[in-house]
Amino acid sequence: MLGGYWESIAIFLGINVLMSISLYVPMSAGLISLGQGGFMAIGAYVSALLTKGGVPFAPALLAGSAVAAAAGLLVGTPALRIRGIYVMILTLGFGEIVRVFFLNFDPAGGASGLVGIPPLTTLPAVLAACAVAFLIVWRLRHARLGRAMIAVHEDEVAAEAMGINLTRTKLLAFSIGAFIAGLAGGLYAHEALFIDANQFDFSRSAVTFLYVVLGGAANPFGPVLGAAIVTLLPEFLRFLQDWRMTFFGSLLILAAIWRPDGLLKAPVPRSR
Repeated sequence: MLGGYWESIAIFLGINVLMSISLYVPMSAGLISLGQGGFMAIGAYVSALLTKGGVPFAPALLAGSAVAAAAGLLVGTPALRIRGIYVMILTLGFGEIVRVFFLNFDPAGGASGLVGIPPLTTLPAVLAACAVAFLIVWRLRHARLGRAMIAVHEDEVAAEAMGINLTRTKLLAFSIGAFIAGLAGGLYAHEALFIDANQFDFSRSAVTFLYVVLGGAANPFGPVLGAAIVTLLPEFLRFLQDWRMTFFGSLLILAAIWRPDGLLKAPVPRSR
């Protein structure tokens, strides 16, 4: 059995893994989102408000994730017309809109934050959520939708010429990633027991982006590895005290120089 401290670390690690998977999905379709913190905030606030109102935990989590997925469809629609860095700008703006909305939304606590959230998140629940999310991503790679996402990532024009529906593929990629981010937000809220809008600012989305890039965006295990390194390594470097974050940042720079495509390369296709 884990102690209270390490069990909490394991829970937050699982939440970070979910966030990394939530970004990996749209990135598989060539969509770089800097708004995952916004989707996480939606899932956190919706599920927390529901459980505070007496709704059971599981339905509240699903409801928060569903609302986040709907927001993903909303954001994905204008993203169909733009590419590259402009998608990043669009999703960045969305994340800030969500943050400012909850910052001024009095029924959710406004600037004071939402308190009194019931402590419902458990380690088995987080592990189960991570297992299901990773299984979905793994199976998706070998499904028609997953292959379509990879084709869109490689070349949109060629993918469309092959008969791939770009609109459907991109919207599904956005919504699936948003659903998983909303699930992570719900689990986070019921572990932290207090949330405010600034917990889901740009830094949340930037760190999520770091998980995927560090681990390897072309490998489904890459985001999981990246989330584990970024979450656990600072804990193991506590003996360095004030220098641990400097040392951690130096390691990230070396990793970027040594493995610019991420620590894990793309899996080799199986021969038929």
